[in-house]
Amino acid sequence: MSVAEAVEYTTTSLAGHNRISTQALTSLARAAAAEALGVEASDIRADWTDDDGLLALSIVAPISVPALTEVLRDPRRVQGFGGSIWDRAVAAKARVLETVTRLSGSQLSRVDIRISGAQVREGGRVQ
Repeated sequence: MSVAEAVEYTTTSLAGHNRISTQALTSLARAAAAEALGVEASDIRADWTDDDGLLALSIVAPISVPALTEVLRDPRRVQGFGGSIWDRAVAAKARVLETVTRLSGSQLSRVDIRISGAQVREGGRVQ
């Protein structure tokens, strides 16, 4: 028996089930949202609800933005941060959904994001 066959045999013949705790899913969702929105995971609140058997994720988080003085000096700073707050929130929904689904194997019906504030950050590429 090859190693691949042994691994397949042991993984398919074991009885039982695996579960990912709500706490682990929440930590994963917060990390994914933090990456997508450019803020710290500790600043993000994630809540789960049942949506006809699937998981619905609700995120409340601030978003990183360039300093307004930078934007006045160079409006391209907005694009360097990934676009408008609205565009970035829409893109973040898709990124969080994809990341949480891929890493956890859980089926999400939707991701709702509410932007709760803005955190001024340096950086962002000028294009």
